[in-house]
Amino acid sequence: MRKLLGVVAVSAMAIAAAASSHAQGKKYVFALVPKNMNNPFFDQARDGCKKAEAESKGALECMYIGPGEHGGGEEQVQVVDDLIAKKVDGIAVSASNAAAMGKALEGAKKAGIPVLTWDSDLLDKDKGLRIAYVGTHNYDIGVNLAKQVQAIKPKGGVICIQSGGAAAANHNERMQGIRDTLAAKKSAAAPGERLTGQNGWTEADGCPLYTDDDFPRSVQQMEDILGKYPTLDAFVPTGGFPQFIPQAYRKVAEKYKSRIQDGSLALVVADTLPVQMDLLKAGLSDGQVGQRPFEMGYKSMQFLKDIKDGKPAPADPTYTGLDVCNAKNASTCVGGGS
Repeated sequence: MRKLLGVVAVSAMAIAAAASSHAQGKKYVFALVPKNMNNPFFDQARDGCKKAEAESKGALECMYIGPGEHGGGEEQVQVVDDLIAKKVDGIAVSASNAAAMGKALEGAKKAGIPVLTWDSDLLDKDKGLRIAYVGTHNYDIGVNLAKQVQAIKPKGGVICIQSGGAAAANHNERMQGIRDTLAAKKSAAAPGERLTGQNGWTEADGCPLYTDDDFPRSVQQMEDILGKYPTLDAFVPTGGFPQFIPQAYRKVAEKYKSRIQDGSLALVVADTLPVQMDLLKAGLSDGQVGQRPFEMGYKSMQFLKDIKDGKPAPADPTYTGLDVCNAKNASTCVGGGS
């Protein structure tokens, strides 16, 4: 509770400062709300947001604000509640807990504050609370992760999927894409049907693993599961979690480098930030499927300004594309930045 109160206090100070700036001549104050701060993936979105601010020449302010480094859905909802109370001009949020965020955004709709989601969307029943989703086609991330695994392990095997939060819609959609592709059968809804032998694939006991965006935990999970199952055929994180602390990741992955290189272990990871591409080039992953977070932050600000200026709303969804990287194209494959 003390931690949550601290986050709320910091959020309130940032919002008040932005409101003061708005009164001094800023035309619009738009909030870009990540799942958590001090996250290299979301830092890229922040940079895109700030680029849009710079290009606007004073027409908009990008307020980058969210839960602390190990925050989550509850703290993020409080941040959004504060933004609504302060009547910012627009909100773009990557929903950590889709169900909880849907309830919070009912207040934004009542207040007439335009909302976009980016990176992670709301549940289907709540999508009327936002104007559009800007980001990755998350199901397709899972599809492409699975295709890379299939190229290495065409006969199937035992897989462990590592995800973010159990209530994170984007990671559940990615998991569905992995499971559907490996099973060669479309499931009804995210996160898809557990693999129990379909098309030769089975999920290891104890998987999927949920990191809750705790990067040290994700590395420990990786080490534990590979130690528990020394002949595991595939390990697939739906986000860059363990690679976001590269030295710790290296210590684990280097133990299995020979298995990665001879194809006995398919290690394929989501996201393509520069530090992750270095790990791919070092032979410490088989492939990376990347998003474009910089573009998500940049476009979210542009779209909110267009909406406030009375221009047509963006397409819903607006997909920002994927980059599928492997050892063959690692030197030229696009990373997640600008």
